Amino acid sequence: MRNVKLTVEYDGTAYHGWQRQADAPTIQQALEEGIASIVGHEVTLYGSGRTDAGVHAIGQVANFHTNSAIPTDRLHHAINTAIPRDIAVVRADDVPDGFHARYSARSKTYRYSICCRPVRPAVGARDMHWVRSQLDVGAMQDGAARLVGEHDFAAFQTASDVANTVRTVSRADFVGAGESLYFTVSANGFLYNMVRAMVGTLIEIGLGKREPADIERLLACGDRTQAGPTAPARGLCLMRVEYEDVTRDT
Repeated sequence: MRNVKLTVEYDGTAYHGWQRQADAPTIQQALEEGIASIVGHEVTLYGSGRTDAGVHAIGQVANFHTNSAIPTDRLHHAINTAIPRDIAVVRADDVPDGFHARYSARSKTYRYSICCRPVRPAVGARDMHWVRSQLDVGAMQDGAARLVGEHDFAAFQTASDVANTVRTVSRADFVGAGESLYFTVSANGFLYNMVRAMVGTLIEIGLGKREPADIERLLACGDRTQAGPTAPARGLCLMRVEYEDVTRDT
């Protein structure tokens, strides 16, 4: 039985997130059904994480086991013929049996896209958050820098019973100018809605409703009600998932 790693991109607009649900379309369901039609048997697909409804990805990683002999350089092309056009398998790789897309991951990187202008965008509106007021990017960058390091991010999660809320953020910064602004954050793991809560808080800093130093206070208090709102899902994209070398032994 082979263990196959897939790198996947998708527009999450039409889906109720990654995880299979009984009564709603999901990314996992669409992929599992498409893969099964190609390899000739049912599969269980394990994702690196469960992106929420409306969240996008260009670097989601998943794995499944199969007894199919289709080479990986052909397999991802075949799968793409059997899945919706707003999902694409970018590549497929044979990996060791012990590889698991979620539990083998070392870090993830997300990007959040913001459009700043008085008029709402028509093009690209499904993958960015519109803010009609100008933002103080310098203040937002100052606030973002304070997120870097090992901290308790309890103030930046929603509706979760996770026992350990400590994570290590290795990167948190803004790039862009004018109408387009991008927040990129990398960490060894993320709590539920952590990135979107960060963005909602940083936008309040950009609007002058908070000071950058508020980030440190929020990290210390751990109270979600003291942080900013959860930014909309549509601006969020999973960019990549990092692993140790997982080349299959031959």
